[in-house]
Amino acid sequence: MILSPISDLSRYECLNPHFAQAFDFIRSTDLESLNPGAITLIDDELVVMVNHVPMKSPEVARMEVHNKYIDIHVPFSCAESYTWRNRATLEQAMTPFNDEKDAQKFTDTPSTNFCIIPGEIVIFFPEDAHAACIGDGDIRKLVIKVKVA
Repeated sequence: MILSPISDLSRYECLNPHFAQAFDFIRSTDLESLNPGAITLIDDELVVMVNHVPMKSPEVARMEVHNKYIDIHVPFSCAESYTWRNRATLEQAMTPFNDEKDAQKFTDTPSTNFCIIPGEIVIFFPEDAHAACIGDGDIRKLVIKVKVA
């Protein structure tokens, strides 16, 4: 997992061949002007999801994992809380892994809780179990799906 201000994203471009394009999108786009939905930058390899969703309480948030994609979360309307746990320590799967959705949810207790604000991002790799959209009210945010290299 990486937590970073948007101004420091260039230091992470070497970690994946699509990170530079994803970070350029974040830095050069007026996020407030985006409508909810998907923006495909590279078919099946780099997709921006523009979300406007209600947040939830920590008690109902469930951690999830992915195999094929790295998640880059970019809240832009308000602060957002998350939970995290090392995937290797998970024991309480809610369902089998769904290959079509590239996701599996777990009920394990998180080991870490944190919050980021607009102007910051968090990157979750396949080894990072995470729950997002924790807080009150609605949130507008990006979730960028980057194919694992």
